[in-house]
Amino acid sequence: MDSEYRHIGRSGAQGVLEGARAAQVLRNTYMLLGMSLAFAAAAGWFAAALNVGFVNPWLVLGVYFGLLFANAKLQNSAWGILTVFGITGWLGFTTGPIVSAYAAVPGGMELVSMALTGTAGIFIAMSAVALITRKDFSFLGNFLLVGVLVAFLGGVAALAFQLSMLAIVVSGMFVFLSSMLILWQTSRIIHGGETNYIAATVLLFVSLYNLFLSLLHLLTVLTGDD
Repeated sequence: MDSEYRHIGRSGAQGVLEGARAAQVLRNTYMLLGMSLAFAAAAGWFAAALNVGFVNPWLVLGVYFGLLFANAKLQNSAWGILTVFGITGWLGFTTGPIVSAYAAVPGGMELVSMALTGTAGIFIAMSAVALITRKDFSFLGNFLLVGVLVAFLGGVAALAFQLSMLAIVVSGMFVFLSSMLILWQTSRIIHGGETNYIAATVLLFVSLYNLFLSLLHLLTVLTGDD
């Protein structure tokens, strides 16, 4: 009987410890994500202030994947934090001219505001679902991996061959997939499936980035300003 009580006690203590670790990872992730978003916004403002033109999308992708590779190699060290700001700063800098172009046309600033509001709303909603229900959504992993791969290849095809209808479909896919990725990643952190806050921050930031640009594209199409 005593050994049974000791086993229950150890299991309970282990559960408390795992919960504390998950909470710490979540706090660190949100803190780094907040700083990354602020840094990306500053980089975008800097690019706009300098009147930087549109950056070649193939160059954007090349540098982005190079930084992702560096992040994967360094995410278990303090240097990994620098790669996070490298990724977010680069994406923010190259997005600055795009947002400036939208803001310069009549009604464009409203579209940008709507896309930002929609992105924030979806992030809060998906995070709340994971935090409140405490359900494990890890089963979505393979589906999301395949979905993102298909959407990315579709986006490359739309860019290479200037297929506007395919671009619209890809934007819709990224809105859905990015929303699910936020839910999935938050759930993984809560349940101990993700213990690296650097990796978690990158995935959440990229999800928000894709979500914002996809919403902006769809809103532009819906208002007939594309």
